[in-house]
Amino acid sequence: MIKIDRRDFIASLGGAAAVALMSHEARADAIEHYMEDRLYAQAEGTATGGSAAAAFPTAAEIHAAIPTRHYRRGAGGLFVATQPGQNVDFLAEMSAKPTLLEFFEKRFMRTSNHCLQSANKAMQRGVQEEVILACLLHDTIQELMKTDHGYWGAAMYEPYVPPITSWAIRYHQALRFFPDEAAGYHYPDLYHRMYGMDYVPPPHIQAAKTFAEGHEWYHAAREVTVSDLYAFDDTAKVTIDPFMNIIERHFKQPAEGLGFDNSPSAHMWRSMGNPDAPL
Repeated sequence: MIKIDRRDFIASLGGAAAVALMSHEARADAIEHYMEDRLYAQAEGTATGGSAAAAFPTAAEIHAAIPTRHYRRGAGGLFVATQPGQNVDFLAEMSAKPTLLEFFEKRFMRTSNHCLQSANKAMQRGVQEEVILACLLHDTIQELMKTDHGYWGAAMYEPYVPPITSWAIRYHQALRFFPDEAAGYHYPDLYHRMYGMDYVPPPHIQAAKTFAEGHEWYHAAREVTVSDLYAFDDTAKVTIDPFMNIIERHFKQPAEGLGFDNSPSAHMWRSMGNPDAPL
């Protein structure tokens, strides 16, 4: 499992004072991005023996660079190079009618390892296929947009997946802040160390959690958090093969190709297909 050097991680964000100024959601996103970057570096063979956190600038450096760079921190992984001294590279050309599998192969490079691990854990737990699919897809949207990723992801997948699948993707974002012992989700010790034992989530997160708890599909979003929490294993070897039948049964692949079917989210797929388009 990936181990976080708390001291290095805090230093990468600008120190304790800078962390104190961050919102709790921003801290949670920083942790997720850190672990996903570790997985990506491992997969590419670029990780070193030290902490991957050292690859990121401090919060103070990021703030000073706002007027000098052409992207925001919430931009998806396809749009920025995160390794020191790197530029973005050429991406593989997409076919005329892209499929979900093609996006996994050519565009979901940073998130696929984690999502495959998550789906594999859900499959081992014997949950229903629509929820396994949610685990498989839940963080892939971060290739396009990291900010508020649960809602962005749900919007992108809604035209193509069962309603319970997109619902689970949407509400996993809020439920990760709330333990559910009966479901097997324990509030992470890391969150206690980073946010304090008296942390209280902001009102909109609490409202989303309350709504989800009263919904018949609560178990689906909760399962995403259960499988998500323990899915950061940088030594795991995973492929999409075990999930191909689930994709065939529950993902509505458009004949025109993702991005060219005039769906409400077609523009999101086109943006990932050609992230170098100037307009």
